[in-house]
Amino acid sequence: MSAEQRQAGLEAVVFDLDGVLIDSESAWDRARRNVVAEAGGRWREGATVAMIGMSSPEWSRYLRDRLGVALAPEEINDRVVAQLLASYQRELPLLPGAVAAVRRIAGVWPLGLASSANRPVIDAVLALSGLAVCFSATVSAEEVAHGKPAPDVYLAAVAELGVQAARAVAVEDSSNGLRAAAAAGMVVIAAPNREFPPAPGALRLAAFTVASLDELTPAAIRALARKSRVHR
Repeated sequence: MSAEQRQAGLEAVVFDLDGVLIDSESAWDRARRNVVAEAGGRWREGATVAMIGMSSPEWSRYLRDRLGVALAPEEINDRVVAQLLASYQRELPLLPGAVAAVRRIAGVWPLGLASSANRPVIDAVLALSGLAVCFSATVSAEEVAHGKPAPDVYLAAVAELGVQAARAVAVEDSSNGLRAAAAAGMVVIAAPNREFPPAPGALRLAAFTVASLDELTPAAIRALARKSRVHR
């Protein structure tokens, strides 16, 4: 680690995936709606927002218990993920500036990824985007006890990176994601989801908000770390 990194007191940056690096919330929504319709369930108003940040076991049970999908949660999960991966193979919806942002931050700090997406989805996105080599640790919410807004997935990511949560920055877009990163004790940067913007209360948990990933630079992160008094 460089002297400049030690001075800033920052040791790692952890990205969310959906809504931060890929414009995927609508793709997840379409896949879930299709499975609900195909299985004879009924979509409810507010279901889309309710499931943002849920782990796969959590949203699979939600489709079964709240939306009337008469299938086992494992089958629901498999059907939704299959539809999502098929759409990504056709076209990966990377957000503008995502690849460049990850690469420039990876040139300075170790990177982690803490995502609500299933492990096969994470691995497929990182392979298709060419970003797999940039991440030292990736964690899916299906690999921890609780999905966002619980801090589990972020705590697992920083543990895998070998750093303390207070010495790491999280980049998040959603209400549940912002709450999860803040609950983990991390310095939080908000890159708000335009289609499903975070609630004002959740957005206030962020120490810094960027309008686009072009603003996410090492200089900005160093300044934020100093301002937030991230200490060694």
